[in-house]
Amino acid sequence: MKLSTGIIFCFLILGVSSQRWATFLKEAGQGAKDMWRAYSDMREANYKNSDKYFHARGNYDAAQRGPGGAWAAKVISDARESIPRITDLFKHGDSGHGLEDSKADQFANEWGRSGKDPNYFRPAGLPNKY
Repeated sequence: MKLSTGIIFCFLILGVSSQRWATFLKEAGQGAKDMWRAYSDMREANYKNSDKYFHARGNYDAAQRGPGGAWAAKVISDARESIPRITDLFKHGDSGHGLEDSKADQFANEWGRSGKDPNYFRPAGLPNKY
């Protein structure tokens, strides 16, 4: 049921042609994996001031997959930035807590999705593994 809903969504709402819907879904799945890999690497690295780099890298890698990957990166990034804002509202009221960081994260997300080099955000000393 979920697969058919996704196919109909892509076909009707996103305007994906009938020949490209399978490609779009494949790219979206691969893009989601790229985003997960960047998140996992960020958690593993646990390196100060590296989150913008991993945001940009995940979005960059996903967008390189094609339109489906770019779409997945945008949906995941937007959801990721919206959820903390909601929880911050409950924790801190309407204080703007975290708003600046969220804006900076979204800037890094858009930077990566646009095809710009994510290393712009790479902090000095981050291991080459990442």
